[in-house]
Amino acid sequence: MAELATIARPYAEALFQVVKADAAKAVEWLDGLAVVAADAGLQQFAHDPKTSNGQVLELFTQVGPKNLPSVAVNFLTTLIDNGRLGVLPEIALHFHALLDAQSGVQKAVVHSAFPIEGVALDDLAKVLEKRFGSKLHVQVALEPELIGGVRVVVGDEVLDTSVKARLEQMKVALTA
Repeated sequence: MAELATIARPYAEALFQVVKADAAKAVEWLDGLAVVAADAGLQQFAHDPKTSNGQVLELFTQVGPKNLPSVAVNFLTTLIDNGRLGVLPEIALHFHALLDAQSGVQKAVVHSAFPIEGVALDDLAKVLEKRFGSKLHVQVALEPELIGGVRVVVGDEVLDTSVKARLEQMKVALTA
């Protein structure tokens, strides 16, 4: 996956520089294109030696988001010409990260043994925003093996208050 990220990052950064003023609108069509690009059938069609780049572009414009701006068509053409169509979903992820960074928002993944929703999630988000000192976009991932508590990952920081982590700490303390 590191190779995909290495390939995708420059494309995402270049696109972000081009559409900086309209990045919020661009993310909509980019996500739509990424969904289409992730389709195995389309990938097979695009990699067929008998298929021209024009045919791939035409297929994208027919099944992808409608009324694509010229910057989207140019970007898509560049990806097709350079054989990078398969990297489009990863480009979209990097583009989202750049958009979040511009608006001062970080992605937080809360790993929990139980679902967290509604008011409880809002309260947790407020506490985490205070703890990490920035606005967070919180996602919940279920991990029953945590037993209880949560493990929060924000960027390269991890806050682990799970029962599993505490049991591991007790195990280490008892065997030391």
